[in-house]
Amino acid sequence: MTTNNNKIHTLSVYVSNRPGVLARIAQVFARRGFNIESLVVSPGKDGKFSRMTIGVSGNPDMLQQIVKQVGKLIDVLSCIEHPETDAVVRELALVKILCGPERRTEALQLVDHFNCKTVDLTDKSMVIMSTGASEKVNAFLDMVRTFDVVELVRTGKVLMARGDRAT
Repeated sequence: MTTNNNKIHTLSVYVSNRPGVLARIAQVFARRGFNIESLVVSPGKDGKFSRMTIGVSGNPDMLQQIVKQVGKLIDVLSCIEHPETDAVVRELALVKILCGPERRTEALQLVDHFNCKTVDLTDKSMVIMSTGASEKVNAFLDMVRTFDVVELVRTGKVLMARGDRAT
């Protein structure tokens, strides 16, 4: 995925689960002209720590410097850039569409084609969950726009390093 002709870089940051950590990390990116495109934060296996998966865009020549600066912050245990070829990467999107009985078959065919799930269904609307690689979620969202999209929520990337390497 790219934005403004800049590639989205995916970072995994393991941090102490304390107030203010996210603000300090975001400040490092902002000062260097990087935009946080997506952010997912979840507790690690120990509730004392959290894993941040951050999608950023900006000058790729400065990215390694930023990774090092983030890694030196108090409460940051590690900061690693993960190429998508070395990690399992997934996203989730929930989409609410207006869909009466006359277009329900068409919508369900789209759900089936992209291996999505219908998580809510009423006589006038559907909520569809799409999960997978960013390209798959993007393709689904492009196709579902033929319907009247009422709401869209997207997680951004979450990832885990392949094999025995640490995330």
